[in-house]
Amino acid sequence: MGRIKYYSIIAGVNGVGKSSLSGVLKSERSDMGYIIDVDNIATKSKTDIMTAGRIALSKINEHLQKEISFSQETTLSGFLTEKTCVTAKKKGFAIRLFYVGLDSLDEHMRRIDARAEKGGHYIDAADVERRYGKRFIDLRKILPYCDEARFYDNEKGFVEIGEYKNGELLLKGDYRPAWIVDLYELVK
Repeated sequence: MGRIKYYSIIAGVNGVGKSSLSGVLKSERSDMGYIIDVDNIATKSKTDIMTAGRIALSKINEHLQKEISFSQETTLSGFLTEKTCVTAKKKGFAIRLFYVGLDSLDEHMRRIDARAEKGGHYIDAADVERRYGKRFIDLRKILPYCDEARFYDNEKGFVEIGEYKNGELLLKGDYRPAWIVDLYELVK
């Protein structure tokens, strides 16, 4: 039997801490593979976000074709992640989701502003608001493909607050941020 190949999705709305969570996961797990992050590609290659997106898509396709484990940071907006899930499933990848959330749109914007003030990339408020408003719709499109899904809150550091198993969201611990309660009500 061959080694398990993973397609890991690190997801959440802009400003939630996906890149920080990627770093934590990479240090804790040896099976995350290459992490594909459009923002990081744009920064390192000193290119615009559209060009970085094309580079990221090329890297995703390369890893799928070579059947090598990889991770992708994403807001889940658009159709690319779902399309990648379909292809990954056909190729025998195990699909994992690591979703991170915050309770308020204002907190997302505050973090994006703070990042931009330090020289990081800025995301237009209208884009963030749109993604925040449909975050659970986008998430529910991906969940059926996932062999494993874990949910983290990042209000004061990453706290694992739930997991999705056999079509059911199971809450963990006593900490219940509003967003996970809202998601729980939607998927039960």
